[in-house]
Amino acid sequence: MGYMIQRIACELFRRERIPRSAATVITQVLVDANDPDLTHPSKPIGQFYTQEEFCHIQRERPHWLLHEIEPGRWRRMVASPRPLRILEEEAIARLVEAGVVVIACGGGGIPVAWQGDRLVGVEGVIDKDLASSLLARDLRAQKLIIVTSVEQAAIRFGQPGQQWLDTITVRQAREYLVAGEFPAGSMGPKIEAGVDFVVHGGEECIITSSAHVARAVRGETGTHIVAS
Repeated sequence: MGYMIQRIACELFRRERIPRSAATVITQVLVDANDPDLTHPSKPIGQFYTQEEFCHIQRERPHWLLHEIEPGRWRRMVASPRPLRILEEEAIARLVEAGVVVIACGGGGIPVAWQGDRLVGVEGVIDKDLASSLLARDLRAQKLIIVTSVEQAAIRFGQPGQQWLDTITVRQAREYLVAGEFPAGSMGPKIEAGVDFVVHGGEECIITSSAHVARAVRGETGTHIVAS
């Protein structure tokens, strides 16, 4: 994935005659070896499965943990320990200072933990939004832009009275999270990542779709999470 993004970026820079370069950094993300999520998988990944497919997987892959996300629709659940530190933070910061467009935290990064003096891999998937928020905080970025499939986040999504959100405060975002407006398997981690970023000094977090990033940065669309 990093190679694909880097190649597209290089082609764009050459076509538009932009004097920039791009670099992909394999990113190790430190986690707590005793994180409870490692023994209680909570992150849904991959495609949805029907009831028939669920029964087939249970026979063929009994070690998989599947959860019914919606009635009759199942997804695989995996461990997702919380990211504590981006180990390549200093290298990334130096590349950014040199004007390089850095591609990092691919897929959330590679979870690792200290085992005495050894750094060992941890089986799990780091949430990419939380990892990106952590890196943005460490780099003291002003804005964090989270790209998703919708132009804006919404409360009562897909229900009568659905309401698209323009600008919300950290307090409002937290209240919506507690109320269950943002499911853990979809918008929840994005809102949580945005809140963490702003609480730790970021100016704002913008959530929008790839087609609307430019307009969202201008304040014309997207969901903006701000301090107050």
